[in-house]
Amino acid sequence: MDLGTPNRGHVAIGALTVDLTETEEIRLTEQNRLDEMSTAAERNALGQFATPPQLARDIAQFVASLWGQREDRIRFLEPAVGSGSFYSALLQTIPKHRWNSALGIEIDPKFANIARKLWRPFGLEVQEADFTRLVPPESDKERANLIVTNPPYVRHHHLDRETKVWLKAQVKLRLGLDISGLAGLYCYYLLLSDAWLASEGISIWLIPTEFMEVNYGATLRRYLTERVTLLHVHVFDRNDVQFDDALVSSAIVVFQKKQPQPNHEVTLSFGNSLTAPKVTTKILAGKLGKIRKWTSLVTSSKTSDDKNIDQITLSSLFIIKRGLATGANDFFILHRSEAKAKGIPEKFLKPVLPSPRYMRETVIEAQPDGYPVLPDQYCLIDSDLPEDVIKREYPDFWAYLEQGKAMGVHKGYLASKRKRWYQQENREPAPFLCTYLGRDKGGKGKPFRFIWNKSRALATNTYLLLYPTELLAEALKKEESLYAVIFGLLQNIDVADLLGEGRMYGGGLYKLEPSELGRVPATKFLEAINGVVEPRGGKG
Repeated sequence: MDLGTPNRGHVAIGALTVDLTETEEIRLTEQNRLDEMSTAAERNALGQFATPPQLARDIAQFVASLWGQREDRIRFLEPAVGSGSFYSALLQTIPKHRWNSALGIEIDPKFANIARKLWRPFGLEVQEADFTRLVPPESDKERANLIVTNPPYVRHHHLDRETKVWLKAQVKLRLGLDISGLAGLYCYYLLLSDAWLASEGISIWLIPTEFMEVNYGATLRRYLTERVTLLHVHVFDRNDVQFDDALVSSAIVVFQKKQPQPNHEVTLSFGNSLTAPKVTTKILAGKLGKIRKWTSLVTSSKTSDDKNIDQITLSSLFIIKRGLATGANDFFILHRSEAKAKGIPEKFLKPVLPSPRYMRETVIEAQPDGYPVLPDQYCLIDSDLPEDVIKREYPDFWAYLEQGKAMGVHKGYLASKRKRWYQQENREPAPFLCTYLGRDKGGKGKPFRFIWNKSRALATNTYLLLYPTELLAEALKKEESLYAVIFGLLQNIDVADLLGEGRMYGGGLYKLEPSELGRVPATKFLEAINGVVEPRGGKG
């Protein structure tokens, strides 16, 4: 379809005569109207986060600079066109003689209808469909040579099992790649778009940075470094959230559909905008493909490839686990005085630490009964007795459990999977803990807090629990003063090491999983216990 004059003059839309600038103004009004028809939770489930106009224009400027070096006319494809923000920005940026055709796919009928009304007069064909279910073109001439998109950011738990199975099968069939069931919908969009992109075509994706650091992003990273020529990855500053209604850190990924050359260098940039980044660096594509986490390459002075894979890490000295998941903290965790008032016997209660947001102490001392020395003491309900025994012998406790049943606590996912819905996972108190979520405070504080727990208090899954391995446990048993040394080392772990392993979200929010904390270097820890215990290794 010839676009004719996409960025000049006036065109008719219904009874109105409008130009491109006025059409963009109408688009923004319609975008806001449609957004207000759905709650934030509903848009989150559908992965609908509108591209800010300035960001769309910046990407359009980048496309214009790329196309200045090409002779072919643009055959444009937008797999999730929405209201047409990218198409609008491109029309305002790229001259009419550089265009050939344009196709937008949109699964939401409301947005498809708006995009069709607004942009059909400017040459955009809009198809209401699920992009992942469409049959791709058979010939290269029918395929797009430019894809620019902000795909739906639908997390895996919003995809039903049948959809996941089908999408995974399509990725395997078309590309021969296996992808994790934890991958978000945007991963499938990008990978399945391969069949829609012509040889030498350019593809630009606005997607969450999480693919650069999580295990389920490995297939995407492999595709980008082995199957196509990755040109540019731009990571936005984590404190500069691109979408007002999504707490997610964003990246722009640019690649060309051709096999990478051995010495091809990928441009990595960070901060500000794609066309005017704060920091720019380059790395060989082959080297990038071997690095597990990419974000640290541009957001930290320490890069993953500089680390010795044989070095001692925290996982060498600690078994790291998430804290207890009760499934209903409001019911199972009570203030100690409240539990006493309800007549719940102490034998069915275990001390538990409060949430990190209420925890100011970093060293938790213990009372003689094992409870922590804290202004407020909390306890966790836990019993392995059958219900009929509790009903007969402990009527007050039974009355409280009956309240839980009336609230449906026993039908919750975790509670319903347990032998007895009120019986918790068997855990020992951990001597050291680390908070699970934290914010980068720009050198004004630590994003994650370590805690030395001398009490018998358990901890919920808002903490990571650090249990000494046999080697460290032996050293601590021989030299009790080593506890303070180990705690001091935990507190002084380089912030860059923690942030480099953690996964990044918008607004400067970081999260640490047990395996990620386990990969933090710990050479100094080993030096501290040398001489207390003999180091263990293989034969020389």
